[in-house]
Amino acid sequence: MQKKKVQIRKYYFPEPKNTERIFWTKHSKEKMRFYGLSENKLKRLILNPSRIEEGIAPKTIAIMQTAGTKKRPTEIWLMYQKSGKKIKIITAWRYPTISPKSKEIPIPRDILTELKL
Repeated sequence: MQKKKVQIRKYYFPEPKNTERIFWTKHSKEKMRFYGLSENKLKRLILNPSRIEEGIAPKTIAIMQTAGTKKRPTEIWLMYQKSGKKIKIITAWRYPTISPKSKEIPIPRDILTELKL
């Protein structure tokens, strides 16, 4: 069975499938498309994060991995909720610079407004 594909900027973005271990929310799929993040990239982030912090939403975990170049460093953030062996991916985003450590996670305003709805 083929994955559903959505055309974004001259290339196709394969939509991630829910498995018995990982559940992708609609919000996370939209943000993956917006920031150009692949399913495999986010799965690697879950397995090998550079930093782990408490998420801004209740009972969530936020993880980060560095990306980009030395001149233009970026970070890829992922917020998920774990219940037993199942992981529910809530959102993912790309932060344009290096975020400060051990402070509140810098979440873009558009994501915060969508989470509060």
